Amino acid sequence: AIPTKRSPLKPPPTPLTPPPQPRNPNQTPQRHTMASAYDREDGLAPPQPHGGGPADAYDPNYVPDSVKTFVVHLYRHIRDKNVYEIHQMYEGGFQRLSDRLFRDTPWPSAEAVAPYCDGDHVFLLLYRELWYRHAYARLSPLTASHRSESWNNYCDLFSVVLHGVVNMQLPNQWLWDMVDEFVYQFQSFCQYRAKLKNKTEDELQQLKQFDKAWNVYGVLNYLQALVEKSMIAQILEREKEGLESFTATDGYDYQGGSNVLKVLGYYSMIGLLRIHCLLGDYHTGLKCLAPINLNQQGVYTIVIGSHISTIYHYGFANLMMRRYVDATKEFNKILLYIIKYKQYHQKSPQYDQILKKNEQMYALLAICLSLCPQNKLIDENVSTQLKEKYNDKMTKMQRFDDEAYAAYDELFSYACPKFITPSPPVLDQPLTNYNQDAYRLQLKLFLYEVKQQQLLSGIRSYLKLYSAITITKLAQYMEMDEATLRSILMTYKHKMHAVDSNGKILSSADFDFYINEDVIHVVESKSTKRHGDYFLRQILKFEETIAELDKVQLD
Repeated sequence: AIPTKRSPLKPPPTPLTPPPQPRNPNQTPQRHTMASAYDREDGLAPPQPHGGGPADAYDPNYVPDSVKTFVVHLYRHIRDKNVYEIHQMYEGGFQRLSDRLFRDTPWPSAEAVAPYCDGDHVFLLLYRELWYRHAYARLSPLTASHRSESWNNYCDLFSVVLHGVVNMQLPNQWLWDMVDEFVYQFQSFCQYRAKLKNKTEDELQQLKQFDKAWNVYGVLNYLQALVEKSMIAQILEREKEGLESFTATDGYDYQGGSNVLKVLGYYSMIGLLRIHCLLGDYHTGLKCLAPINLNQQGVYTIVIGSHISTIYHYGFANLMMRRYVDATKEFNKILLYIIKYKQYHQKSPQYDQILKKNEQMYALLAICLSLCPQNKLIDENVSTQLKEKYNDKMTKMQRFDDEAYAAYDELFSYACPKFITPSPPVLDQPLTNYNQDAYRLQLKLFLYEVKQQQLLSGIRSYLKLYSAITITKLAQYMEMDEATLRSILMTYKHKMHAVDSNGKILSSADFDFYINEDVIHVVESKSTKRHGDYFLRQILKFEETIAELDKVQLD
């Protein structure tokens, strides 16, 4: 039996389904009007189990007793706004049933479980969202029709949130996963659509039929509409003045209202950052995230997946815009957080993804520190892990020869997002795969930036040895003429400065210099020594040692 512990967020039961509301074409995009397979008598067959098998191996209308119980209890808890129990069933019950009963097959259709939730429209939209997410994770391959049906379901679900009155509270984890999955399925569809070479005639016909599904403008419009309708930017602004308590309540509404629109709007800002990074528009991505203050705890830090995704894409966008200091600071903070707390997430379904993003961010941090050394910003524990993983490669990247470019290429290719080309293919031309085109373009731009900085490492090495040196003498050391040296010094000034989000020009170099009468004067920045951190680390080490000694039993 499912436990009945009550959440403090439980008002009297209210129906989930709002009154029917027409869609507003000014706020949400047009979408493919074909009804989903669930709404048609001749609905498409569900995806085949992984590894093939007969079509009748899966009966979409058969509902095991454990699934009936799950649906009945989940529906009741959502009606009761019992966030604690919803979270337990979402994080635990759904995963356990998937592992036990639906490892290689879909869940029962929404039509089949409808009798166990009074046919509630909103609940069935949520159920279908879980159904398609399970299909994406466990089943292969998915056809264009299934991808289109999932898009239609998201359109219906977000339209209800935007234009209806949603009387429910959902866990932040579920709401984050909803936005995260929405962006992932868009990314997955773009990659699927770009691999044309081995497509069958039927698959090409489906791409033509469902050409409106996962349109980039539609995806961006829905996320932007959630941000605007929720007024989350204004809420966060008022919170700075003490007029709101959004962060203090973790986004929940303790007055009997709903948290769905506000929290979806909040997470949609992170979703927009991610999409713009996939498109290579880093400036717009950072602008979308601007209302969230990353220097403070926020709702984005409550869910580990949201926390890591935010910092990963924020750091990557800053790296590509040459804001190396901002990227280094945030990578250092999140990597230190993962070192301390990853043990508590070992049983989480997201654990493998946490470890993967952890490794990718170490690679991006290695790139940042190779292009712009900022060792004073790195915590001792993070620095130790970084040296263990990439010390050899970072040594190579300082030389700027063929091996250095190969190291930059390897780390960037491993750690970058899976870039997408959002435009639909031209199916009348000879069919080729173009799913790697966006990645190759971003790699080319990144390596071009690296090449421009190839002589800056040598300049940095010499200038850190002197407080003053003549241009003539430095040119002799670097075996070049004075005009070329002046050009490289100007390049260093340019590359080590970046424009922040407020339009201010900031230096990211660990030292500065100026030229007066052909003499270069070096001004090295002095880092503030943090004695408190050092003493705290030593105290913790001694306490651990004493605890170990206490366990030793002397004869």
